[in-house]
Order: sequence, then structure tokens, then C-alpha cells
Amino acid sequence: MSTAALVESIRTRLRAAGDAERARGAQAYMKSEMPSHGVRVPEVRRIVSSVVKEFPPSSPEELRTAVLTLWREAVVREERYAAIDLTGLRMVKGDLGMLPIYEEIIRTGAWWDLVDGVSHRICALLLAHRDVMTPLLLRWANDADMWIRRAAITAQLGAKSTTDTELLAQVITANMADNEFFIRKAIGWALREYSKTDPDWVRGFVEENLVALSPLSRREATRLLPA
Repeated sequence: MSTAALVESIRTRLRAAGDAERARGAQAYMKSEMPSHGVRVPEVRRIVSSVVKEFPPSSPEELRTAVLTLWREAVVREERYAAIDLTGLRMVKGDLGMLPIYEEIIRTGAWWDLVDGVSHRICALLLAHRDVMTPLLLRWANDADMWIRRAAITAQLGAKSTTDTELLAQVITANMADNEFFIRKAIGWALREYSKTDPDWVRGFVEENLVALSPLSRREATRLLPA
């Protein structure tokens, strides 16, 4: 497989699918300096899936090269979405070699759509490598970078019954005093998602931290709980 062919084909098809009017709206909505082609996210995924079938990466190393090329050389936001979509290929699910790439995406993407785009990838790493990922996420929960801390909080969104509640409580507790909207929203989101699996645990956690949790976090966390 030619990494260059994979990357260029994705770029070409994204340009062809562009919508100038929607692009202006998308850029304004994301409050982004990076322009957009105006391609909807489901269409980006369809393009990536189609190109991967035509130019399948032959190894995790080739895939990582393609991801980083798209990410670092992106001139429109959809190229970054495409890079994130490539990280979802089965050959790298649970691959710790992807961790530096996810961290780069979070730190340099520094906005909710890009950061949240890799949350399920990080969850897969945690489920496969708890001995490595648990201490890492505890460090992330105290990182100076707000987006790294958000990633630590949302890292178990897809874990359901395999959620490590001690870890979840620790990463949330480390950030409960933060006034940042995206942190408070992430706390509520993480708790709301886990309430689908264990509502009693979430109710107990909220009651124990009623004063410390922001109104936004409490509201989001209890939205699905029975009255």
C-alpha cells in the first residue's frame, strides 16, 4: 500500500464532496480558524472507509504514518476528522503504539470535536492495558492541559459494566473545582453515561459530592436517573 496514495485519495474525495455554503457555517459553528470543505461527518467516514478498501494499510506502522500525515498537514477540518477515522481500523484497536498519536490529537486539536473523537480509542486501550492506562489517566486528570483532563474524564464512556468506578471517581474528583465549561460538561456526561449501567452508583456519587459538583455537572449526571 502506498501511504501517499491513501492520503491523497482521501484529500481528493473530500474536496470533491465539499459544499462551500455549508463550509462557511461549519467553520463558524466550530469557532475554528481552520477552514472546512463543508462535508458532513457521516460522509467523511464513508469516504475514509471507501479509500481504505482501495488502499488498505499493510501494517500498523503504515497506518500511523497515514494518520499523522493527514493530521499534521491538514488544511481543512475534515482532513483531521479523516485522520481520526483511520485510527478506528481494527488492526490498531487496543494498540499502545497509538497512544502518542491520540495524545498529539488531543493536545494539538484542542477542541471538543477532535478531542472527543478519540475517547473511544482511549477506552479500548484502557480495557486492553489497565496496568498502563490507569496510572496514565490519573496523571492526565491532573494535567495542565484542559483537553487532556477532559480526555481522562471521558475515557470510560464506552466501558459500561467494565467501568473502573474507582478510576472514574478519581478523575472526576480531581476536576470538580474546575470552572471550565468543557470540564464540567465532561463530568456530567461521564456520569450520565455510566448511569445507564449503574444508576445507584451515580446517584450515590452525586449525593456524596453534592456541594463540590457544579450545577451543570449535577444536572447532566442525573438527567437519566429515575425520579
